[in-house]
Amino acid sequence: MLIWPLAVYLLAVLVVVGVMLGLSHILGERHRGRAKAEPYESGMPVTGSARTRITARFYLIAMFFVIFDLEVLFIVAWALAARELGWTGYIEIVIFSTILLAALVYLWRIGALEWAPQTRRRKREESS
Repeated sequence: MLIWPLAVYLLAVLVVVGVMLGLSHILGERHRGRAKAEPYESGMPVTGSARTRITARFYLIAMFFVIFDLEVLFIVAWALAARELGWTGYIEIVIFSTILLAALVYLWRIGALEWAPQTRRRKREESS
């Protein structure tokens, strides 16, 4: 097995990257100023800190969205090939949808989809 072509290719890549980085460092302009050090947010002035605290619920809901959004892609792919898949494909998508619905009901029952704080939820449950 010849490994020397891979070694030559790797060496050529490293040389090209090194030359590009070196030339951009040597030939590039250097602006040092107060405005250059500030973050650029689409032309909008910075308002507040970028280190705001976001609750874990936000990330949890985002993960649920990604998971269920991917499931929609699977269902759309099934719908495009439904005629070729026949009844076997139909039974499989029904099982898949049932598992997906069961997961959604489970998340709903344990309160993972609730945005309200615990105190508001308790007041609502007590008034019911």
